[in-house]
Amino acid sequence: MHVSAATMGFIPLGDTPDDPSDQEKRRLEMLEDFRTDGHGYFEIQATRPQTLAHALTDSPVGLLAWIGEKFHAWAHEPIDRDRLLTTVMLYWLTGTAGSAANLYWEMTHSGRWPERSAVPTGVSVFAGDVAIRRYAERTNTITFWADHDEGGHFAALEVPGLLTADLRAFFGGVGRSA
Repeated sequence: MHVSAATMGFIPLGDTPDDPSDQEKRRLEMLEDFRTDGHGYFEIQATRPQTLAHALTDSPVGLLAWIGEKFHAWAHEPIDRDRLLTTVMLYWLTGTAGSAANLYWEMTHSGRWPERSAVPTGVSVFAGDVAIRRYAERTNTITFWADHDEGGHFAALEVPGLLTADLRAFFGGVGRSA
């Protein structure tokens, strides 16, 4: 399994390291900023996804605003307007904004925390991501880890070459230790 923009099971929830590295300090600061000023979308989707679903499937402008704001807030590299519109159109034409929002409700109401997995896991961490390896290793068998100084939440759109290189490196060596 390879992930980017990893959060649940890859970040501290409640405990922080006694001796964080400079990189960990930056990621913990980004995480705190997110919890303070960027967490509203998560709260709405985790508590009232169906209310949001009606609004997003009723208004293409509302859907564009909802998704566009995330592109603005989470991208670290420019994303072409046509790619943004294509992404929004995929949600609009398939009517999947509601099911995408519902994932957050399901995640927070499952009552389960990720269990330790033996599946070889590769992680690409871009400049806008908050994953911290020592936390990821608690529940994942990390066999590949790459930290990047560019890119953000939408790495496939922002820095596709870096993500592709990571995928090739990970899947080309699945099972090897990182």
